[in-house]
Amino acid sequence: MSRSAAAHVVVVGAGVTGLLTAVACARAGHRVTVLERGPVPNPDATSHDQHRAIRTLLPGDPDGTARRLAAHRHWEELEQLLGAALYRRVGVLTAWPADRLDELLNEAEKAGVPVDLPTEGQLPPLGMPEGTVAVRERTGGVLLADRVLRAAARWLSVRPGVELRPHSTVRSVFTGSGRIVLDTGEVVRGDLALLAGGPWTRRLTAGQVTLYRQTMLYLGRPPGGDRWDGAPAAGGLGRDGRGWVLPPGAGTLLKLSSDSVCRPVEHTDSRGEDQLPYVERLMAESILPDLERCPVAGIRVCHYTADTATGGPRLVRVSPGLWTRAACGGSGFSTAPLVAERITAALQEAA
Repeated sequence: MSRSAAAHVVVVGAGVTGLLTAVACARAGHRVTVLERGPVPNPDATSHDQHRAIRTLLPGDPDGTARRLAAHRHWEELEQLLGAALYRRVGVLTAWPADRLDELLNEAEKAGVPVDLPTEGQLPPLGMPEGTVAVRERTGGVLLADRVLRAAARWLSVRPGVELRPHSTVRSVFTGSGRIVLDTGEVVRGDLALLAGGPWTRRLTAGQVTLYRQTMLYLGRPPGGDRWDGAPAAGGLGRDGRGWVLPPGAGTLLKLSSDSVCRPVEHTDSRGEDQLPYVERLMAESILPDLERCPVAGIRVCHYTADTATGGPRLVRVSPGLWTRAACGGSGFSTAPLVAERITAALQEAA
């Protein structure tokens, strides 16, 4: 690829990582082809949801905090670029052990993450573990996930040099060359390919990621729930501190989740699996003290992968022309702009 020539980037998967990478590459002047096995955007995609949290403070990991702050800035820029309200800047609250509070506040100050200590009267009822203090990051908040996907797809659909190809199922990928073979037998070639096609992408990671299944509970607004207006996303909740609540707002429901119901699985077919035990476990976690007042609006089962060694997202350069990003959970959604930035940097390095 000459220094003046635009590259051809092939993106497999129209989830958040695929679409935002396509946006970044198109903005950099490259030709982009997006292959998606379903519609674009696909409601069955791992990243399709009402909302996802974005947090910026990772205690004990200053480099990780710096990356999250960079992601926060990217999301603010993306709102302007895509012309849609995508980011509810309501902050993120975490229940931290009271004996770590001074350490945490010092770390936040060094990292440049503004925090405060909201009082109980400023928050809706939350299941704070005993001996913890609510610390709210003023940066971060809630990303409106399905709106993000629709806005990115809409922007790409009218962008010169971008081809969105829904209902294009990938059969195989040649890891050495990055050539992609579709179910129809068609071969798609690019100067760089990113595989971000959901949990199946893990087939190319040689067992370095683990597949998980999670059950999430969606709840209607509780009676007299004015205290939820402008409430932050909240984590570290419940008896074991593993629960999350994403607040209602901008047309979304209240979402309840917990790492306690994440389980490793061998495949993504959840048909026939009884969800009742997982729902009952969620409801028994004491994540919300007045849970019985919230009408159940829905249950969702999703799949994601995580780096087996670190438990986080994994971006892998399989060969000079092939990258993989296995589908991951909430942190993977919020950091998708950083993947897009890395891919465009790789193209510049190759120029």
